[in-house]
Amino acid sequence: MYSINTIKKMKRHILLYTFMLFMAALPPYGWASEYTQLTIANEGKAPDQTVRFEPDTTSVLKNPLTGWVMYLGRTWDESFWQTHRYDAMPVNGGDSTVRVSDYAGTCYIRINWNMLESKEGKYVWKDPHSRIYKLLATVRERGMRLAFRINVDSRDQGQNTPLYVKESGAKGFQDPNNPQVWSPYPDDAVFQQKYEKFLQAFALAFDDPDKVDFIDAYGLGKWGEAHAVKYNNYSNKVEVFEWITDAYAKAFKRVPLVINYHRLVGDTISWAAPHPDSKRLLERAIAKGYTIRHDAFGMTGYYEEWEKNFARTYRYRLPIIMEGGWITGGQHRYWIDPCGKYRQGHSEDVRLGEYEESRNAHVNMMDLRIGDEVASWFNSSFDLVKRFEREGGYRLYPTEVRFVNKARQGERVSVQHNWRNLGWGYCPTNIPQWKGKYKVCIALMDDKHRIVKKQLADEADLSTWVQGHDGHYTTTVSLDALPKGSYTWLIGLVDTTKAYQPGLAMAVDKKLLVEGWAKIGKLEIKK
Repeated sequence: MYSINTIKKMKRHILLYTFMLFMAALPPYGWASEYTQLTIANEGKAPDQTVRFEPDTTSVLKNPLTGWVMYLGRTWDESFWQTHRYDAMPVNGGDSTVRVSDYAGTCYIRINWNMLESKEGKYVWKDPHSRIYKLLATVRERGMRLAFRINVDSRDQGQNTPLYVKESGAKGFQDPNNPQVWSPYPDDAVFQQKYEKFLQAFALAFDDPDKVDFIDAYGLGKWGEAHAVKYNNYSNKVEVFEWITDAYAKAFKRVPLVINYHRLVGDTISWAAPHPDSKRLLERAIAKGYTIRHDAFGMTGYYEEWEKNFARTYRYRLPIIMEGGWITGGQHRYWIDPCGKYRQGHSEDVRLGEYEESRNAHVNMMDLRIGDEVASWFNSSFDLVKRFEREGGYRLYPTEVRFVNKARQGERVSVQHNWRNLGWGYCPTNIPQWKGKYKVCIALMDDKHRIVKKQLADEADLSTWVQGHDGHYTTTVSLDALPKGSYTWLIGLVDTTKAYQPGLAMAVDKKLLVEGWAKIGKLEIKK
């Protein structure tokens, strides 16, 4: 018999011996080493080189849903660039000139249905000899995208709806100030059937994000601004709102849709206290994929707390598009604005007011508008034109990238990359039409300038890069199937619908770019 103390000693020795055998079976440094090795294998070889980028704050980037918008006159022809001096616009009252199209990335036209389809099924955009076809072609020739609002209400304008709609039995009304023109009631079934057919045909041609930046997708009421809508039966207001927003959302899947966040959206009057329905109706459109714009920036008696609060609610959730309200080239009496800051004969006061209100709302896009308004931006407020390019919308660039410059064939390596948005707006990759479209991508280029490797940084969400919130990511790149040799690391913002080719211009010095990619550094792959 062994004593109790002896038995206890034997148990301790057996336990110690068992533990030593177990440890001997492990890799060197035991469990901690195994966990570390597994982590490194998953993340890739750690980076050992760093490159930092200084942002380009001056170049016009012309990315979608950001920057300046100029307007087209719907009666203009293709020669307006010369006749209105848009190809040689004087700046700051001096002798130097610039091209308006070098600053504006989008060209917006408020056109009417009658101009696009005066006879049923005869679409003007299909006729290369038509004035409208040639006019729109000049926009594309200058590297700009289009945007549209299609008006159907003829009040205060010409015949905006084709008369074949009336002849088909649609009910409507005459303009009391001009009985020669007719408008349909938007709650008329014949009108709705004809308009849906037109929208489907229009979308076949223009639901193309390479050609079109956005569709102002309501178009009812006076001037298509979503107010002063005249119904056959007012009780159909909500039903008509649902119909028109459904019709556009059904027709356009790839191009963003926008709506005026008017306090009386869809109502029969033009201005009063906010209607209780307005917020709910606008939220219904937003749920269908709409984003928002407003037509009265700088009019402080019109763009008030309701509008400011609505925009604030959707800051960094939806891109906001701005349009100035005052017309400074005519008798619009901007000097009576309640802010008291606009002097008669000083359009630059209004321009500054619009700019400041746009900055407060964090808008993505500002408007140059048309005629005298464009001239005033360039002639007296050119500093603000350039300033918005620098400060407004979104302006993205990589601040720092860490990478590996030596690796072996088949290895997995890590690239750490940080991103910043210089603009007060945001890159709206969260909207339905852009979901998954634009991504960060790491690439390798061989010594023959061929892209031989692309790796998406799926974890990077461009819409979260807002002022004060940079993006920080680590992306693992597998070097499988790459032969030994010299390569160049690249990074870019790619369009996933186009084989991961660069889709968004970055605020990076052009000397550091190759076909839209930013050059990071070298990688030497050995056996």
